[in-house]
Amino acid sequence: MSLSDPIADGLTRIRNASRAHKERVDVPASYLLTELLKILKKERFIYDYRLIEDKKQGILRVYLKKENEPVRKIARIVRVSKPGLRAYTNRQNIPTVLNGLGICVLSTPQGVLTGDEAKRRNVGGEILCKVW
Repeated sequence: MSLSDPIADGLTRIRNASRAHKERVDVPASYLLTELLKILKKERFIYDYRLIEDKKQGILRVYLKKENEPVRKIARIVRVSKPGLRAYTNRQNIPTVLNGLGICVLSTPQGVLTGDEAKRRNVGGEILCKVW
């Protein structure tokens, strides 16, 4: 099965597993999704992730929560930039999510960054998603 937007597919799997109170979920691996999961782990929206090798592209196993661990619950993950309509921003117009309670993730020339990190580095880019 060919997917036109693997990032949206991965985010939807994470969103559905979070709403169903699952402890882990498997998503098809990609470089951009791996970088996105690094940010979600750093911001404590997920507990951990691991790359599982197979004979194809690989699988990312995302651990959403663990007992007695302070992990924020993912209320919403919204894909902003889509294949049919890309959303770009410059460094002055990087959006804030729920007055700082959430994060926006950007793909910039310096890599995949949160909105706050992109503001500190004075770079803009494509808005991938918003998480809160």
